Amino acid sequence: MAALWQFLHLLAVAAWIGGMAFAHFCLRPAALATLQPPQRLPLMCATLGRFFALVGGSLVLLWVSGGAMFVQLAAAGGRIPLAWHLMAAIAAVMTVVFLVIALRLHPRMRTAIAAGELPKAAAALDGIRRLVVLNLALGVSTMAVATLGRTL
Repeated sequence: MAALWQFLHLLAVAAWIGGMAFAHFCLRPAALATLQPPQRLPLMCATLGRFFALVGGSLVLLWVSGGAMFVQLAAAGGRIPLAWHLMAAIAAVMTVVFLVIALRLHPRMRTAIAAGELPKAAAALDGIRRLVVLNLALGVSTMAVATLGRTL
């Protein structure tokens, strides 16, 4: 069962971190290079809406699988490694950052687009971009702790 939890955990991590990397390093530059704001902003808003739904599911899977692995190790009498605690702490920060993006900035962007207020939509998208960069850095840090922190 531990292997299944770990697989599901890694699957959710890949979806979230890989999606952020794709959006920031591939989609965003291509959209900037090829589309004007009246086309680019609705595309980014719709794409992010779909991605945030995926991340929401990934978050549930991450917290359930991570919690299950904590419980399994503790039930077996094992000591929870410091690296696991660090991963959970970083994940908590990442979750809060995601919630700010998904529940505050993305709705603000969607509303601005619907009202034809493209500068407001662009400002919201820039806020999303900045927080995605933060979460991407935190996600990579979590991966480093998970792989390099095994001795902690």
